Amino acid sequence: MIALGSDHGGYNLKETIKAYLEENNIPYKDFGTNSTESVDYPEFGQKVAEAIRSKECEKGIICCGTGIGISISANKVPGIRCAVVSDTFSAQMSREHNNANILALGERVIGQGLALEIVKIWLNTQFAGDRHQRRIDKITDIEKKYNR
Repeated sequence: MIALGSDHGGYNLKETIKAYLEENNIPYKDFGTNSTESVDYPEFGQKVAEAIRSKECEKGIICCGTGIGISISANKVPGIRCAVVSDTFSAQMSREHNNANILALGERVIGQGLALEIVKIWLNTQFAGDRHQRRIDKITDIEKKYNR
């Protein structure tokens, strides 16, 4: 299941992604927001990140105006590897090499067509493992050092 979340600046993009998931029978859970009324992005980044951490959802997609703020808040949750992506190559590499478990997109940065291409690639790319796992383990070690 895919966890979705956005602030007001990413709401319309989240709704576009939600429609794509529905059309492709991909299960999701929407953690809000539910309008373009101003809200604070950390709340929604955290909700999606906690759904991934608890294994309620397998992966997440979050949106704000740039993707930056909401990704920073999601990355504060241990075990989260959220990547802000605005091109298809980075989408592939964030999964293949970095095993990103949350994708962050900026509604004010990329158009809906590119965003959907990024989502398709990101959802369909598998983690390569091997030497990349060693690097992910090192990231986890850094987390452990500061989250005692």
